[in-house]
Amino acid sequence: MRTRLLPLLIVLMAAVLLALGFPLAVRVAAAEQQRVVIDRIDDTARFAALAQFAGELIEDSGERQRILQTELRAYDSVYGIRAGVFYRDDRALAKAPASWTLPAEGEGREAFREALLGRRSHDPAQVWPWQHGRLVVASPVVRDGDVVAVVVTDSPTRDMRSRTLRGWLLIALGESAAMLVALGAAFRLTGWVLLPVRTLDAATHDIASGRMRSRVVASGGPPELRRLARSFNEMADNVEDVLEQQRAFVADASHQLRNPLAALLLRIELLALELPEGNEEIASVRTEGKRLARVLDDLLDLALAEHAPADLRITDIGALTAERVASWRPLAEEKGVRLTPDGAPAVTGWADPIALSSALDAVIDNALKFTPQGQEVTVTAGTDGSGATIVVTDRGPGLTEQELERIGDRFWRSNRHQNIKGSGLGLSISRALLAAGGGSIGYARHEPHGLRVTLTVPRDAPHT
Repeated sequence: MRTRLLPLLIVLMAAVLLALGFPLAVRVAAAEQQRVVIDRIDDTARFAALAQFAGELIEDSGERQRILQTELRAYDSVYGIRAGVFYRDDRALAKAPASWTLPAEGEGREAFREALLGRRSHDPAQVWPWQHGRLVVASPVVRDGDVVAVVVTDSPTRDMRSRTLRGWLLIALGESAAMLVALGAAFRLTGWVLLPVRTLDAATHDIASGRMRSRVVASGGPPELRRLARSFNEMADNVEDVLEQQRAFVADASHQLRNPLAALLLRIELLALELPEGNEEIASVRTEGKRLARVLDDLLDLALAEHAPADLRITDIGALTAERVASWRPLAEEKGVRLTPDGAPAVTGWADPIALSSALDAVIDNALKFTPQGQEVTVTAGTDGSGATIVVTDRGPGLTEQELERIGDRFWRSNRHQNIKGSGLGLSISRALLAAGGGSIGYARHEPHGLRVTLTVPRDAPHT
């Protein structure tokens, strides 16, 4: 969930920072240009004051003109800014450099025309760092209420654009730092929000795996998720109580029914002594009674398997497999089926040896039931990632995809195999025995025909 929540938070934070950064960058560029324009306005005003009486028939006009020309040359030499005082007919009263002339068109000509109307030129268009424009500012020279000349400055923008870029770089660094801080805060926030969710997920997985005592500690996260954790614990308590009552009922019912059933089977045997030998009705009743006894035994075993805690220990899976194969080989030979061990001789895992042996017995018994005479059942011990496995494959009729989805359900048996003895509880018992120790059982088709059953137990020590 964090991988889906974090990108959303990052996109939102980036959008907010960009929404703040772009106007700030525009403001920095505008402020930098405005500062330059104000400086040029002050300069043109000073030059206009010097030019006001220069070139006229007054006593100090020649001196004023020389001073103006000297100022303009120094201005151009020091700052690299072209400046000049021009009459209405474009003649220059003074200018620097000497080769500079007013442009016929463009921003310089527009500024000159505006100044001739007695007002300062409009602010130049914004020059961005990637552009190579110039700033032209013009101010009128007024004498006796008339505009007699215009002071024009034509400034390069390289320094201004460099300062703007430095300002933008500072903004980018600030936003990058803010983004890193926001990312750290987002990680902490998502961790805080999702902590109860992860705990709930782990507890749900434990309960689904059969560890019904798993609970959630509602100590972190938002109040809504803490309430959800408490509700989950209440639900788990209720489910555990219901399952415990169910197990107790099954165990008690199985145990209580065994004595009356044993007495009933004894009376059937006594009754059979008084009837002709080979009576079909008595044989049928005796068979059904024995089948009912097996069902009660399996129900009691299932209730005990679901209730008893697993005694986990490091177990030699290879040796246990070889031992169970040796125990079942006489029955396999009696049925004409080859029972073959295979796999690595030394495989270890964490399991309850008695529970794993019982589960493997149920799987081998099931394989021998459905494997025809002359075929083979293979039992292979090995590893698969973080688990130790025992794979039992047979050459029986196998199951369809729909039947594979139901195999292991209590009392379920394929319609095609109803004539084979069994209660439909053996594989359910195997699943309960394995689940108690963190193991599992899986089913798959074994090509070209048959069933492949995989018992898996963890190779790593369980968390305590």
